[in-house]
Amino acid sequence: MNRLLFGAVMAVVLVGSVSACGAESDSPAETLPSSGAVASSTTTTSTVVESTTVKSLPATTSSTPKQTLPPVEAEPAPAAAVPAAAPEVTSVPMPPVVCMDLQSAQNLIQELGVFYSRSVDATGKGRKQVLDANWIVVGQTPGVGVPIGEGDAVLSVVKIGEPNLC
Repeated sequence: MNRLLFGAVMAVVLVGSVSACGAESDSPAETLPSSGAVASSTTTTSTVVESTTVKSLPATTSSTPKQTLPPVEAEPAPAAAVPAAAPEVTSVPMPPVVCMDLQSAQNLIQELGVFYSRSVDATGKGRKQVLDANWIVVGQTPGVGVPIGEGDAVLSVVKIGEPNLC
């Protein structure tokens, strides 16, 4: 609704400024409707929601000649483009992280070069791990030594103080 109202105001201002071009008048400012008037060849409808005051300015002309620039020729494309190198896939052995707090486990995995690991609530309640230092890792997938890449490490966690095997 605000965009529609803004568009209508801008249309009225634009029409008013275009019609004022070339007309020199010292008359006071004109008040124009901000919602714009809707007109057709058969009916005319005006709705005023709020008023906007627009002051007409005298038209200015410039006697400066227009500058023409010579056409710019495009450079030919290189004969053969060198394909971009594919991102290097990192694969590192999964470290032992069971019984570590989640933040420390994630830090260790990141130190090895894998920056995205996942964590899940081991109780099955689907709780989100907002403050990683308040959770303890009670299980890991895959096991220790198995090569992992981005997103492969899944750490099962419970809140610190909840029953666990650690």
